[in-house]
Amino acid sequence: MDGVLVIDKPTGPTSFDVVRQVRSLLKLKKVGHTGTLDPMATGVLPLCLGEATKVAGFITEGDKAYDATVRLGAETDTQDAEGQVTARAPVPALTPALLEAALARFRGPFEQVPPMYSAVKVAGKRLYELARAGEEVERAARQVTVYELVLRDFSADRLHLSVRCSKGFFVRTLAFDLGRALGCGAHLEALRRTSSGPFTLARALPLTDVASLAKEGLLAPRLVSLSDALVDMPEVRVNADEARRVSHGVPVEVPASLKPGRVRVMGPDGALLAVAEGVGGRLRYLRVLV
Repeated sequence: MDGVLVIDKPTGPTSFDVVRQVRSLLKLKKVGHTGTLDPMATGVLPLCLGEATKVAGFITEGDKAYDATVRLGAETDTQDAEGQVTARAPVPALTPALLEAALARFRGPFEQVPPMYSAVKVAGKRLYELARAGEEVERAARQVTVYELVLRDFSADRLHLSVRCSKGFFVRTLAFDLGRALGCGAHLEALRRTSSGPFTLARALPLTDVASLAKEGLLAPRLVSLSDALVDMPEVRVNADEARRVSHGVPVEVPASLKPGRVRVMGPDGALLAVAEGVGGRLRYLRVLV
């Protein structure tokens, strides 16, 4: 069973818990996720099954989209509702103009400091491991991009936002920083990932449906093929002779007009052969799949 299984993750389990459950249910050795969702978060969690684990690293590069609820007036140590409150402050009278002015600074490219409760590694250790041990360390800011940040609705102490962002962006930290910008503190109350790369909620299956669909033989048709999983990459089609060269890692010539960046190398039958980059009119292979 090779391909990407898109799960609509429920609140509660970690991403690794979901991986373990699916691995056990389907009796597969190779299962991996393509981007962590916090236990409290729900929504799109693509899982790579079998041979698809070979391209998991490329799938994680995709942009993400979320619906988020931000609670104003209180900061927590985890920057979300699962943490302990560390500070409280009165919420100012909210107006669309006030909120838009605060949100404006979080659109486009900027640097974001990852939270202590995250899987980011510093000196070989996960930040959340250090945080649980009561340590706080310096974290280097990372370049992120918010392509879209929309205020959907708000009340006296809650904001409902939609966010489309680059990989590595922390919506929890957006909530925290937004609270600081408004002068009252804030934390993330709820989060739902609506898309990850080409995968959307429309393709996602509830975790509880996986076992029954597999038993009925209906799960395999729901998998996303390796090629479709990388559909955001341009395609380079090769003939049968060139396909044999690709399978042995031998460079194949490509049009000089090929734009820089990663491409899917497709065989004459439409099968995904490799992920590569065009360098000097030739393919440089990043991953050969045949």
